[in-house]
Amino acid sequence: MSAAGAGVADAVVPVEVYDVALLDLDGVVYTGPRAVPHASEALAGARAAGMVLAFVTNNASRTPEAVAAHLVELGVPAEASDVVTSAQAAARLVAERFPAGSRVLAVGAEGLVAALRERGLVPVGSAADGPVAVVQGFGPAVDWGLLAEASYAVGAGLPWFASNADLTIPTDRGIAPGNGALVGVVRAATGAEPVVAGKPELPLHRESMLRTGARRPLVVGDRLDTDIEGAVAGGVDSLLVMTGVTDVAGVLGAPRGSRPTFVARDLRALLEPLPRGVRSGGPTGVTADVVWSCGGWTVRVAGGDVVLSGEGEPYDALRAACPAVWEAVDAGGDVDVAAAAKTLAASGI
Repeated sequence: MSAAGAGVADAVVPVEVYDVALLDLDGVVYTGPRAVPHASEALAGARAAGMVLAFVTNNASRTPEAVAAHLVELGVPAEASDVVTSAQAAARLVAERFPAGSRVLAVGAEGLVAALRERGLVPVGSAADGPVAVVQGFGPAVDWGLLAEASYAVGAGLPWFASNADLTIPTDRGIAPGNGALVGVVRAATGAEPVVAGKPELPLHRESMLRTGARRPLVVGDRLDTDIEGAVAGGVDSLLVMTGVTDVAGVLGAPRGSRPTFVARDLRALLEPLPRGVRSGGPTGVTADVVWSCGGWTVRVAGGDVVLSGEGEPYDALRAACPAVWEAVDAGGDVDVAAAAKTLAASGI
């Protein structure tokens, strides 16, 4: 279903093909304080089959130890070394530019402070403390004073790094401003732009590869604009699980650069054969008379409408529909993805 997956068999069992799963957390492993159904059992099975699990998060506020402890509480065995954060990726960027012992203005929470110290850098809290750079990561206690200190330092010309640029974060009470919103405050005050480390940018992907030694990783996520886009940018395969923010219309309407290799209901897919749509009909680039099939389903796009026929596993219908819609859109067609999602609802998704 993507260029990154070229050469992979039409149906693969991920634990037999990929050595490391680079797993997003919220919406994949847990949703707020609760584990996603089947996640703990599926991850235990993947680990038992020899797959290395790395929990890769844009959240820079918590330390790897805190993230691992949360996972253990949810029934997912994890060590701090299994967790890779955007704060660690940002700290590496600074450490590659400045020597150990350099002072860095840390605008964030304990996760960011710990990541800087891990690299031998010295976190400080004021532009008057002689920092060589500014690193900004989300922290619920970040206030006007600290944002002002960051603005003074960035305005004076210091290099500026951000753990991630997510505008919002989910909380138990709803959606709240994320690090990207706080970055926007400093941007508004200075007119500068930070170097961003987190998904979908490549530094966090590189950090994950370095820490796991992955040779053939599989990125597993629930978001097209961070997890999947980051996988495509890194040239690796991806699995979109439908347990988080992306719905059927969203994946059907995924733009180039944000299309997953595989799509599945949940993390049990790591242990199961994952098929992809198979194309038959006209030559590449010509969508007339083209049919995509997967399992017992066939899909064609006619006049902007998705025509579904067959029966079987509901997600096989989606696996046929995604490449059919993507090909039609790439060829200049206008497909009503909302109507297509309603059509697919007949398959039982």
